[in-house]
Amino acid sequence: LGARVRGQAQAQSNIGDAQSMLTVAEGGANTIMDILQTMKEKAVQANNDSLSQDERDLIQGQIDELVGEIGDIASNADFNGVSLLDGSNATLSFQVGAGTTGGDVFEVTALSGGFTASALSINGLSVTGAVGGGTAADSIGEAISEIDAAIDTVSERLAGIGDAQNRLSFKQQNLATSTDNYEAAKSRIMDADFAKEQMEVVKQQILQQTGTAALAQGNAAPQSVLSLIG
Repeated sequence: LGARVRGQAQAQSNIGDAQSMLTVAEGGANTIMDILQTMKEKAVQANNDSLSQDERDLIQGQIDELVGEIGDIASNADFNGVSLLDGSNATLSFQVGAGTTGGDVFEVTALSGGFTASALSINGLSVTGAVGGGTAADSIGEAISEIDAAIDTVSERLAGIGDAQNRLSFKQQNLATSTDNYEAAKSRIMDADFAKEQMEVVKQQILQQTGTAALAQGNAAPQSVLSLIG
């Protein structure tokens, strides 16, 4: 039981690490989502015939900088040296139980695919003019569609992160309850063993006292005989 309790305590610690890691990933993904929303606003702003080419060029530069920010966040988000958002760790595994069954290992796949600009297909967005023989509106409309697709992708992965966090919380609660039960069982066993040892001590004391009394009676008998003879 002692080994089981220690194993479960370590599993709870592992769950805490997993939750912290997912919190870092979630924070980075939420920031990327905010940037994508800003990019969409700027792309919609660019789809306006009242703007000059210089104004569209300015918006294009802002969008390019925002794409670069997404790349920086995806490349630098890590937990204890483990990259979280660049797609290099498609599956993260955590030992969340004291045993070796499938339920004792928890896998997170919500970060697979990554959150880089290339993974989200937002490199090369253009809001400055016509592309492929189309109009400027066609080009901007395509950019908006690609940004919308990236927003959908990040939203789905954020939902996956949230689901993993909820499942980890349930596992942690279950482990805490199980650990308390094992601790109580261990305590009962130890109390029972202590009571048994105490009974054995009392038994030995009684036997010793009985033996001493018998010996005393045996020594007293000859003295009684002598006194009668005398």
